[in-house]
Amino acid sequence: MSVRRASHAGSWYSSSEQVLSMKLNEWLSSAASSKHSPARAIIAPHAGYSYCGACGAHAYKQIDPTNIKRVFILGPSHHMYLPGCAVTRCKIYETPLYNLIVDTQVCEELCRDGPFEVMKIQTDEDEHSIEMQLPFIAKAMQSKQGQFTIVPVLVGSLMAEGEQMYGRLFSKYLADPENLFVISSDFCHWGQRFNYVDIHERQCPIHKSIESLDRMGMQYIESLDPVGFRSYLKKYGNTICGRHPIAVLLNAIQTLKTKNGRTMSLKFLNYAQSNQCKSREDSSVSYAAASFIMS
Repeated sequence: MSVRRASHAGSWYSSSEQVLSMKLNEWLSSAASSKHSPARAIIAPHAGYSYCGACGAHAYKQIDPTNIKRVFILGPSHHMYLPGCAVTRCKIYETPLYNLIVDTQVCEELCRDGPFEVMKIQTDEDEHSIEMQLPFIAKAMQSKQGQFTIVPVLVGSLMAEGEQMYGRLFSKYLADPENLFVISSDFCHWGQRFNYVDIHERQCPIHKSIESLDRMGMQYIESLDPVGFRSYLKKYGNTICGRHPIAVLLNAIQTLKTKNGRTMSLKFLNYAQSNQCKSREDSSVSYAAASFIMS
């Protein structure tokens, strides 16, 4: 049976079950409950937990595991060029808490219904954007251990047409209340090491300018506006690494809105930065947590 190792445990987060469980409990206990629950989809960061764990907990706090049978995880590809999307070839994903079972049937269904590649095991284990969601998923779904599956999807550098096409494909899964979507994304990567030093509001400290830029993008996402979000990215070039998974979610929501007129709402619940930049020699990564509900 093919197993994906928890390859970033011990560096990006603790490999100790006890220590990791304690930290996740601490962050989840500190995060506020919201009217934006139970979540049908969340947006959560994927950096090292010492940087973004507290922020991500605000999204995971909104999950009610009671009726969830399947968790889709859409993460951006950082290490390989991918023009479309790819599913895993593994059947088990390891975490220090407990192993997560891959829904191989849905992975096969996706490959039949759309243009999906199958990841090599090395690509799978090198990528952190999906793995960093796994311990939080395991903790949030602990009461349903062994009773739910995951569908990891690596999302590549999609054109607008691709975002729309994959959005339409995933919309039927998003419509099912037994499915939860986890969208993995950090926000602005600012600094010379990221080749991005644009200053949005020059009268502000740099970290405030970065936050203003991020919140502008967050407004388009909260407005459930995939066209506006893409236009914003084209105009400002904000280095949101999960922009394509976010756009796939927005297009899936757009598809459902045109079909059945359901009440839908997405709200950002927390925002943080790894460092408060004050000069061009500084750098930072931004993190945001959001919850999407539908009735």
